[in-house]
Amino acid sequence: MEWFNLLNWDNAMQWLNTFIAGLLPLLESAGVPEEYRSLAAFGIIYLGVTAVVLLFVLVLLKIFRRRSKSPREDATVEEDSSAVVETPVDIVESEDVTEAESQPEVERERVAEPVPEPTLGIFERFKAGLSKTQSSLVGRVDSLLRGRTAIDADLIEELEEILITADLGMQTTQQLIESLESSRTKGELASPDQVRQLLMDELAKILSFDSKPLDVSSASPFVIMVVGVNGVGKTTTIGKLAHQFVQEGKKVVLGAGDTFRAAAAEQLQIWGERADVEVVSHAEGADPSAVAFDAAKAAVARKADILLLDTAGRLHTKVNLMEELKKIRRVLDREIPGAPHEVLLVLDATTGQNALTQAKLFNEAVDLDGIALTKLDGTAKGGIVVAIAAELQVPVRFVGIGEQLDDLRPFDAEMFVSVLFDR
Repeated sequence: MEWFNLLNWDNAMQWLNTFIAGLLPLLESAGVPEEYRSLAAFGIIYLGVTAVVLLFVLVLLKIFRRRSKSPREDATVEEDSSAVVETPVDIVESEDVTEAESQPEVERERVAEPVPEPTLGIFERFKAGLSKTQSSLVGRVDSLLRGRTAIDADLIEELEEILITADLGMQTTQQLIESLESSRTKGELASPDQVRQLLMDELAKILSFDSKPLDVSSASPFVIMVVGVNGVGKTTTIGKLAHQFVQEGKKVVLGAGDTFRAAAAEQLQIWGERADVEVVSHAEGADPSAVAFDAAKAAVARKADILLLDTAGRLHTKVNLMEELKKIRRVLDREIPGAPHEVLLVLDATTGQNALTQAKLFNEAVDLDGIALTKLDGTAKGGIVVAIAAELQVPVRFVGIGEQLDDLRPFDAEMFVSVLFDR
């Protein structure tokens, strides 16, 4: 500490006073009050000294770090140079050959990238979408039949209860039970597998009745009027159908005939933008028949292949609203003879037997041509498909088995039954 005693403190203090005296005018010009100028000057000096000390420490750390690294680097260089000198030529050549031989393996590893999982086929997607219905209907039937050796009246009675609670409807259930009883009387049901096969055959027969197929090329433009109660997914169904028709190369026009529900036209407009199709709409509260008139005119003028007309969701019990649907039909027929060529009722599968009631009343009012059953993937009441086909003789055109654009699928009766009974 002798160096500390040798410092000339008088000179240091004199220098400090001179520096502070030089700072005071600068602080005065900066607007610092007189009572705070000395304190501000000492603060500046403190910050300056601190910065110098930190800078000095950083410089020292950098110097020591370089010194600690340099011996290691020198040793590494010496080892590398000695290795190069001492390595014989034949060893170097063998190493080159080894690297050349191993190179294809490296390339093969790079090429062997993980293969993405294949997308589900139609059958698998149907099976995933109908899993709840399959569990509710066929799963319970299989549980009942498992371990049975005799097909007796008690088994038939329990089977009847399962079919009714699976929303197949009373009429359909009675038809199936009568077939089972008849086959049992004839001695044709000797095992659970035969009961299962008979159910499959009867359900396929009910669903495969003769009906007019949906042929959008039979008229130009082909007009599809979409009806249904509120909340069943009419607008979404229209959007998905428009997308699918466009993918098939069809020119589509949409008519926003739901002028009562708030933002219904805007929702359809969004679907129109997604499918890149024109949407004809009026202001909220306008006459739906006027929208139908303009949409028909636009479809003819644009030489569209298909016109999809949305209608307001309405309670099937309201007579005046049903009469309005009849008026829309008359307007369409006047502008495009024979239109609408398809009156498509959209039903929510999760409502079960209530969907059957809706279908009956809509069919009485507007003569349904087909049904689109939505939300089939979210319910165990998929048996309503069979009830509708059996009691109304109206074909199910489309079923919704998911949220994606292509999850609205054309209904295939054989695939439906195969999926339900697939083990």
